[in-house]
Amino acid sequence: MSPNNPEGARVLLRPIALEDTPLIVKWRSLPSVYMNLYSRRPTLPSEHEAWMRGYVLTGKCAQFIIVEKETQTPVGSVFIKNIDRSTQKGEYGIFIGEESARGKGLGSEAARLMLQYGFEALGLHRIYLSVFAYNQAAIQSYKRAGFRTEGVFRDDFLYDGRYEDIVWMAAIREEWERLTWETEQAQPDPCVPA
Repeated sequence: MSPNNPEGARVLLRPIALEDTPLIVKWRSLPSVYMNLYSRRPTLPSEHEAWMRGYVLTGKCAQFIIVEKETQTPVGSVFIKNIDRSTQKGEYGIFIGEESARGKGLGSEAARLMLQYGFEALGLHRIYLSVFAYNQAAIQSYKRAGFRTEGVFRDDFLYDGRYEDIVWMAAIREEWERLTWETEQAQPDPCVPA
C-alpha cells in the first residue's frame, strides 16, 4: 500500500484536493448523505473550501476520495479528523455519495484501508467514530472493518424536535493488528498445494 494512495482489491483512496469541491458539495447536498451527518443540511462550496484550508491542508485531517477501481469512478470520501498527535488518536468519518455504489462493500473496504493508514502512516493508537443508532448498515460496515462498539449516548442529538441515540465505536491499534493477522492466517497459502 502506498502511504499516499492506499489501495485495496476494489477501491483506491486518493488524497482529496480543492478541485474536488464540486463533487463533495454534490454528495453532501444529497439528503441520503447529510441526514446521516450532524449538520443535517447541504454543504456550501465556501464551507468545504474553508474545511480544506483549515483542516486538510494543515494536517489536522487526512481525507481521501474513494475511487472504485473497476470503473475509476469517485464514489465517496473517507477521513480521519481531529488528529491529536499527543494522544495518538483521531476521529473517523466516511460517506458514499454515489447511490449506485452503496451496499457493495466499498465503504467497508475503504474503512479497512483508512484504519491501516491511520495506524501505520499516521502512527495513531486509537481511531474512533460516532454514528446514529438507526444507521445499522453503517454500524455493521464499521464492525466488518474492525471497529468495536464502546457505548451508546442515549438521546444525545436533537433534530427537528426528536432525540437520537449516538453509538460510539473505536479501533485500537493492537486489536486491529491481531484481527488483521488472524485474517491473514486464515487465508490459504497460494504456494502450498491444497
